[in-house]
Amino acid sequence: MDFTAGGRLEVQINAADVGKRVSVRRLLDGNDAGEKFTDTVGVLTSWDEGVLLITRRTGESVRIPESSLVAGKVVPPAPARRRGPAASYTELARVAARAWQPVESAWLGDWELRAASGFTRRANSVLPLGDPGMSIDDALGLVRGWYEERGLPAYIQTATGAEGTQESLCAELEARGWTREVTAELWTGALAPVADVPVADAPTPSVVLARTADEAWLGRYQRKGVSDVALRVLGSGPSVWFATIPGEGRDEPVAIGRCVVDGRWAGFAAVEVAPEQRLRGLASAVMAALAGRALEEGASAGWLQVEADNAGARGLYSAMGFAAHHAYHHYRAPHIR
Repeated sequence: MDFTAGGRLEVQINAADVGKRVSVRRLLDGNDAGEKFTDTVGVLTSWDEGVLLITRRTGESVRIPESSLVAGKVVPPAPARRRGPAASYTELARVAARAWQPVESAWLGDWELRAASGFTRRANSVLPLGDPGMSIDDALGLVRGWYEERGLPAYIQTATGAEGTQESLCAELEARGWTREVTAELWTGALAPVADVPVADAPTPSVVLARTADEAWLGRYQRKGVSDVALRVLGSGPSVWFATIPGEGRDEPVAIGRCVVDGRWAGFAAVEVAPEQRLRGLASAVMAALAGRALEEGASAGWLQVEADNAGARGLYSAMGFAAHHAYHHYRAPHIR
């Protein structure tokens, strides 16, 4: 990264650049004489009282004392992904929201407040896709009150790492004591290769597709004791399909999955395999069957959500051609005594 102007390192940013993507070089603590530096790239989300706050692509916030800066400049937005379907963050956020629809919702400007008796954070959090129509503090106060009335903790879902994401809102929430509890990634990929994934070293298993989740499917689903509200959320979406691979001589299937077809998009979720049946290609078979049905309905692109520490899922989806589009986070309101 070239920070020089006329052969000299220069700090070419100031507080007026808040909200822009920047790259800075700073002196590491305790190394004034050794000239040891580190570089940080991200969105400059605040510059107050001599401290810069930079939010990286992953959502991590880095506090940098202004006194430690040796160079800095504004840089272009993160380059677009070169693999998979082109999509904006806003498009994907809305598609993902339609795949996990709440039972109840309300609006604050462009913020959607969603509730479903606590079943999944996605259906029980605020989705902010613009201006709430009031100050951030007033909006957060109303958010807290709305969720308190329903006996639910207040969560706000944000995203980082793509054009149009919400690094600045993340910083605003953290400054007010909101805690980031969950971070995951939304991945996208072309749909046709998913339908063509072979199942290696095993006969092709029989995958049953249905419009509703029956008792067998729910028996394998990781969330036991699914309520009527949860069934409504699971069944929500423009075109929902449930996949099951039955198990021989057992009540529960050996593998399941869920897919929501929405225009050009097919969203995959709840792909689960019995622990003793893993590494046999069953997850790939479930994905392939669901992708095939989505292609028949006119979809061409796929999306899914995966946690950063789920190495098995990340390896599977990467092999199918999926790649990270952005990170998303759930911030929880601080407890007020």
